[in-house]
Amino acid sequence: MSDQTVEDLIEACRAMPKSDALFRTLLRTGREMAAPDMILNFLREGAKGFSLSSETRCAIADFTLQMEAPDAGLLWVGDAMEEGVARVRLLLACDKRDEAVGLYRQLCDADNNNHRPDLDRALLAVAASSRQGAEIFSLTGEKIEEGGDVPPTGFQPERETISFENVGGLEDVKKQIARKIIMPFQKPNLFQRFRKKAGGGVLMYGPPGCGKTMLARATAGECGARFLNVEITNILDMYIGESEKRLAAIFDEARANTPTVLFFDELEALAARRKFSHNNNASALVSTFLNEMDGFAENNEGLLILAATNVPWAIDPAFRRPGRFDRILFVAPPDRVARLAILKAQLAGRPQEGLQLDRLVERTAGFSGADLTNLVETACDIAIEESMGADRVEPLQQDHLMEALHECKPTTLEWLSSAKNYARYANEGGLYEDVLAFLDKNAKKR
Repeated sequence: MSDQTVEDLIEACRAMPKSDALFRTLLRTGREMAAPDMILNFLREGAKGFSLSSETRCAIADFTLQMEAPDAGLLWVGDAMEEGVARVRLLLACDKRDEAVGLYRQLCDADNNNHRPDLDRALLAVAASSRQGAEIFSLTGEKIEEGGDVPPTGFQPERETISFENVGGLEDVKKQIARKIIMPFQKPNLFQRFRKKAGGGVLMYGPPGCGKTMLARATAGECGARFLNVEITNILDMYIGESEKRLAAIFDEARANTPTVLFFDELEALAARRKFSHNNNASALVSTFLNEMDGFAENNEGLLILAATNVPWAIDPAFRRPGRFDRILFVAPPDRVARLAILKAQLAGRPQEGLQLDRLVERTAGFSGADLTNLVETACDIAIEESMGADRVEPLQQDHLMEALHECKPTTLEWLSSAKNYARYANEGGLYEDVLAFLDKNAKKR
């Protein structure tokens, strides 16, 4: 997309200030650009004189959040009911915490459907608080008396262990994990001869629902190591400095009980880019995380740090330095073999008759493991409804699965579309080569 074309689109938007279609075209163009500075500069001129729908203004909010320019989005999005949630996200991204809390509470009081799980967690993520009298109110509506006890940070390792046999497909990823992670744990003497230590950091990324968490648990099982699933609420705290203490305590506990696998899901909540951050608290947490991974003051041998994210481009680049998350694995949507294995596992033990899974596998390209689970559950709902009408158990049949297929759509397509843009225009150091290879391979198949 040439600069002249972008300039023409911007001028068209100025000439037609009521054209939602033109604005949406401009935003789509911006998402395909590696550096959409011209569009962001235009948005920073403000919304005066423009008359756009709330849907378009929310789209502007999403665009500016994605481009790490929430200040521009705030100029376009108001606090009306239709745009309020989008404005809360922008306020939080700009570190305007008190204003975000007040607006979010008004929206939720007016309509409980305005509650969003990620915004409910955002209080913990950015230490957002609003003082009213002698109380601190959280975004979730909970009340904590000032001076009250801070929730405990302790957590227990998961006792149930699984292995790679429990993970359908992903054979290439399993091989990489076995070579880079499991073997150093299983044959430490051999690796010591080459002055290689067991441990380190591995970052898995890919569309949601494709098995990153299960892979982490299976890796711990293959290593014979404890598996600690570190949830965001185990770390983040509304009081300044407490999040860093909790993170350090978790690392100390893991070091004291090696071999241990620490697994951080939704890593972006703890390790977001600091370049555009105005939140000193978030930057301090990122610095603490980096220091703990480096193990300057402690020995991290026997400690494996696994993390997963759906948005690797949101992770601070410092985490990709050798010695930290120096092994980065793309967990793609399941291939044909994996989809067949997942469907068989989900259908096991359910009444069924005459199923032709090969036909279903061919029509579920792009489905994640979670999508396939949802497909089977939907088909079962249809079979149960028929059973209730017939007053007998109607087994799951091919027609039920095909009907469910019309209702269930793959959720990976949006992610792959975003990843495609980053892989082509912001592929620093070849980070997203695996994504490009996956997209090219599947494009040839089609």
